[in-house]
Amino acid sequence: MVTTLILAAALSLQGEIDAVAEKGGGRVVVPAGEHFSAGPLRLRSNIELHLEEGARIVFSDNPQDYLPAVPTSWEGVECLNYSPLVYAYGCTNVAITGKGTFAPKMQFWRTWFGRGKGHMEATRRLYDWCSFNAPMEERDLTKIPESNVRPHLMQFNRCKNIRLEDFRIRESPFWTIHLFLCSDAVVRGLDVYAHGHNNDGIDVEMTKNVLIENCRFDQGDDAVVIKSGRNQDAWRLDTPSENIEVRNCTIVNGHVLLGVGSEMSGGVRNVYMHDCILESEAFRLFYVKTNERRGGFVENIRMENVTAKKVRFGVMSVATDVVYQWKDFPTHEVRVTPIKNLVMKNVSVEEAERLVDLRGDKRVPIDGVVMENVRLANALKPDRIENAVNVRVNE
Repeated sequence: MVTTLILAAALSLQGEIDAVAEKGGGRVVVPAGEHFSAGPLRLRSNIELHLEEGARIVFSDNPQDYLPAVPTSWEGVECLNYSPLVYAYGCTNVAITGKGTFAPKMQFWRTWFGRGKGHMEATRRLYDWCSFNAPMEERDLTKIPESNVRPHLMQFNRCKNIRLEDFRIRESPFWTIHLFLCSDAVVRGLDVYAHGHNNDGIDVEMTKNVLIENCRFDQGDDAVVIKSGRNQDAWRLDTPSENIEVRNCTIVNGHVLLGVGSEMSGGVRNVYMHDCILESEAFRLFYVKTNERRGGFVENIRMENVTAKKVRFGVMSVATDVVYQWKDFPTHEVRVTPIKNLVMKNVSVEEAERLVDLRGDKRVPIDGVVMENVRLANALKPDRIENAVNVRVNE
């Protein structure tokens, strides 16, 4: 193994990563202190990027530093866009470890949080590219004036054997950690704080065999999210997210403790979250969201041994009409999502609007919901169950 220290007079951090990769791989160590990255860090196969305690990598917030555009995705649709700030494409055996911190500058990215005219034009183009299977080279969002499509903080795209361990994240332009079309990942001991727009904690998309454990998430959006692509793009890629375990995690704030969707057209199955804590507040604890354009499937999702304080809406929620800003775009093809085998056991919540909020699609009702020893101390409204069969609540 090759080990290199990043020193003030050495190559840039990217230069060190590339140099070690050219020698066959090894460990790139970032010592304590502040290190500025004027552009993305691109990881390579057989590289471990290790941040020593006290190391802090600060990223530029100038979008021009993240060009040329790279293959990435935006809310379930493949495209070309500004590079993620930490980016790995097609890598095998890649790791980020250590007790250091990733801290992007956010002053400029915050000006892109709004959905202006250029951004709405970009999302409309994305929708059309996806709907009509446009080739990748035509899907360049950076060529649309004022598209303002923010990059991920970290994206692992088509990678295998990933290890993310012990580091801290402080803020993110968009989704914080994104595993896209990957397999075999361990995410352990992270401390993630990001309270901007679309700041999910970790998004596992069209990815299999993932363990997330002993992490702390404090998010401005969903905490742990399982996705599998959007509409025609995901039907083309035909890759479900499956075999995912989340355990011993603490969520301080988040819209959702465990979310499935709404980008889930490739299917999601075999997800198990257990022994986790919600310290402060979430919109929902367990949330499956889809719409009639998605198709795919959701099956075998289980949450067990969870304690929570305040949940604004439903403890267990399913919604089959979630479209967000895409609602005014035409429906080109209808594919209703089969949803079955949702389980919650040994869950305790202090306050929520409802214990159960299931709103299935009457064309394919939700089939199989079990809630066993799920206790809500203060329910503000009665349960709502629509278009669902084989539902058992604390029997």
